[in-house]
Amino acid sequence: MLGFGIIIPNLAYYAKDTGATTTEIAILMSIYSGMQLLFAPIWGRLSDKHGRKPMILLGLLGNAAALVGFGLVKDYVWLLTARGAAGIASAAVLPSVMAYVADITTSEERGRGMGLMGAAMGLGFILGPAIGGVMGSHDIPFFVAGGLSILTFLFALILLPESLQKASTDETTGDPHEWISPGEIFRRTTLKSPLTPLFLVAFFSTFSFSGLEMTFPLFIEDRWNYGEREMGWMFMFMGAIVVPLQGGLLGRLINRLGERRIILTGLLLSAIGMALLLNASSFVTLTVYLTIAGVGNQLIRPTNASWISKQTQIGQGTAIGLMDAFLSLGRILGPLLGGWLYAKEAYPYVVLAGILVLTTFCLYIPLRRIRETHPTS
Repeated sequence: MLGFGIIIPNLAYYAKDTGATTTEIAILMSIYSGMQLLFAPIWGRLSDKHGRKPMILLGLLGNAAALVGFGLVKDYVWLLTARGAAGIASAAVLPSVMAYVADITTSEERGRGMGLMGAAMGLGFILGPAIGGVMGSHDIPFFVAGGLSILTFLFALILLPESLQKASTDETTGDPHEWISPGEIFRRTTLKSPLTPLFLVAFFSTFSFSGLEMTFPLFIEDRWNYGEREMGWMFMFMGAIVVPLQGGLLGRLINRLGERRIILTGLLLSAIGMALLLNASSFVTLTVYLTIAGVGNQLIRPTNASWISKQTQIGQGTAIGLMDAFLSLGRILGPLLGGWLYAKEAYPYVVLAGILVLTTFCLYIPLRRIRETHPTS
């Protein structure tokens, strides 16, 4: 995530330097999440069959090659190819790593483990843009991020033991040579799965917050004439709250309150923070309301992953890969709605907050049934 954060401030500028239009830049950004949507469940299933470590290593190495390739090419078609390849490779890493956490933690430790994962990801995403923003040249960050991926590959290769035992692999996946298409994976594991409400939580929480992220820079510029510097301070403050919460308190909260209550609280906090943004009157209140929305959103992902990992009957990698696919779909569609509403001069935050409230209302009973059928706390 540090490498991912480093390239974020530079990706659009680098593409623009090569002659890409605004629409082409938008497509360039969307293809990354699109490839994750398609490949995260496949990589997750392969990690259940063949182990976590091989998928992590393949993903890190592929991601490094894609990042370096992106920094070398100047033609848009090749930029698109490199960005798509980065999405495919990164889709192998996070589901496998989160499944690894599920493998090595007990049910009582699961929430803390996922919380630490969320904190590490958040810290990388906070520090990355700050580092990438001071590098001067728009192509250097891609080489730096690629180098970080190679270093992480070497670390995993030498020091990371495999977490999935062979007997467990055979038991959860059956025939290791069986091939299942992406469409069949979705049909078997979502449409008929008791965990579908949790996948929908992943989608709608990401859908709404990515719509906020898409329009927030425009919102603060149009209303207060704030720029990158002010936005950076806001996200730094939010990260200072979120990272200790995920890394230190979330596990204990999950064990005490249960995943369902944490997820419902996160959805409502995120909705409240978004709705309040339009009433912000200063830099301080704007930062506070953004932090409320961010805290709510960041409570959801590790808690959701913890709950899914405890209840899945289809393999940790497959289930978390499916969750990541729903997250990716939210990252694709959320900015489209947010940008469309903003272009219509209708600030999208009330609409996005309303979607979260409706999601909370509609999923309240289905989530309660999961908890009652499979107690987790």
